[in-house]
Amino acid sequence: MSADWLADTRRSYDTVAASYTDLLRDRLSGLPFLRSALALFAELVRADGGGPVADVGCGPGHVTAHLRALGVDAMGVDLSPAMIRIARAEHPGTRFEVGSMTDLDLADTSLAGLLAWWSLIHIPDEDVPGVFAHFKRVLRPGGRLLLGFHLGDESRLKTEGYGGHPMNVRVHLRRPATVADWLRDAGFTIEAEVLLEPDGRLPGGMLFAHRRNETEEQ
Repeated sequence: MSADWLADTRRSYDTVAASYTDLLRDRLSGLPFLRSALALFAELVRADGGGPVADVGCGPGHVTAHLRALGVDAMGVDLSPAMIRIARAEHPGTRFEVGSMTDLDLADTSLAGLLAWWSLIHIPDEDVPGVFAHFKRVLRPGGRLLLGFHLGDESRLKTEGYGGHPMNVRVHLRRPATVADWLRDAGFTIEAEVLLEPDGRLPGGMLFAHRRNETEEQ
């Protein structure tokens, strides 16, 4: 896949930023399983002593803000400048930065946790290992990782979304076993796998993992 996919993704989410925000602003209130997963992630980070957490692919920041309400020192990173402008306006006092998970501009071992909440879905398969290498690099040993993604075995072209606005992005559906293998290869230990609405129209999956520490690496 051409590197143009990054530019297409940025442009698409800049286009839909306002409508996306309006549609998803209160969505978590009706998703108890997702709220429970975020609460567990926050609990695990706090139990490890806390520290900075990055919400990578944060969009307009509603999940970042939810994590902060759970007592986590969360900041957000997103490819779309329009999304980041909205996040900063709607959640003042929280750090939001424009950036890409393919070249994550965060210091080595600086994070206690990292969330990629349905933001890996636009990353081509061949680029996922590099993304996971960045995730490992920025997490401290033992640092917590929570991934959410769509389940399936195909890649779909999305040309319209979030209020009917034009988009040009590919949505990659994946199996948990595939994502878990990529994580293991990158230096992570899988802790839990969760399936969401496996009988539904668009099922989802979540993986809880942590960066392997020195004892596990031996």
